[in-house]
Amino acid sequence: MQTLTLGKTGLLVSKNGFGALPIQRISKSEAVYLLQKAFYNGINYFDTARAYSDSEEKMGAAFEHIRERIIISTKTAADTAEEFWKDLDTSLKTLKTDYIDIYQFHNPAFCPKPGDGTRLYEAALAAKKQGKIRFIGITNHRMAVAREAITSELYDTLQFPFSYLASDEDVAIVESCKEKNIGFIAMKALSGGLITHSAMAYAFIAQYDNVAPIWGVQRESELDEFLSYQEHSPAFDDKMKKAIERDKKELSGDFCRGCGYCLPCPAGIEINNCARMSLLLRRAPKEGFLTPQWQAKMTLIESCLHCNQCAQRCPYGLNTPELLIKNYEDYKSFL
Repeated sequence: MQTLTLGKTGLLVSKNGFGALPIQRISKSEAVYLLQKAFYNGINYFDTARAYSDSEEKMGAAFEHIRERIIISTKTAADTAEEFWKDLDTSLKTLKTDYIDIYQFHNPAFCPKPGDGTRLYEAALAAKKQGKIRFIGITNHRMAVAREAITSELYDTLQFPFSYLASDEDVAIVESCKEKNIGFIAMKALSGGLITHSAMAYAFIAQYDNVAPIWGVQRESELDEFLSYQEHSPAFDDKMKKAIERDKKELSGDFCRGCGYCLPCPAGIEINNCARMSLLLRRAPKEGFLTPQWQAKMTLIESCLHCNQCAQRCPYGLNTPELLIKNYEDYKSFL
């Protein structure tokens, strides 16, 4: 198993990290099996969040008796110190542990700092002093917040989107983390499902010795793919580079990454998928998106209230209502 040291934490983590968001969609027994299979095949780093419904509970069931042999990161979306402590206590109970290795602020719209009035960072320091958390991290999709977190030097880790679709600005974030010895955790390494070639995704990230990717895993076949790369790491060759350039050209400009921070929609639109339907139809087997169920979901776009809440929440500054209309018109051409 390839490993790396996660910045100033000193934690030695597997280069394959397990992203536990998708396991909320499968049964508890299936999730426990996947998590334990990952561990017994060399993966020691598992990432979840309080917001991922029962993901923490499933992780607790899988690892209660081997807790000291794994590294766990989870997240809080708390806005106040009171909510912070409530989330932390809940996470400790559901994970069946008395400490969390990396406790992360979950995509805040600002960078929590001492004296900012929220007392969030002060709460994290107190939790660390009590031994309930070992390191303080932050996750974000906003470039400005990520930069501020790095320059503040308050954080042990930064979790940020990073894939072979990365811009020069994204690469600069990775390099800044290395300079500051901040652990860099790569989320969205498959760009929310738009990257369909996992070997290319793996090979690209393997170039960066300070990047710890967390792969979202829901099926055993997905886990097996990433486990296979441990034994036979795919080479980042000229063929891959050309394929990546083609993908970057196709996905250049404004496109929905599927992060879901636009939700919930008051009209019930599944924005995080409907706003990128054109890409999904062309980059995955289209038949799965042309079912009566998906047609009904896309038709909901006609009920858009034009409240603009989705655009206001989008960390990428997209004109989401406009994207929805474009994708809906394109979708109808496939029917």
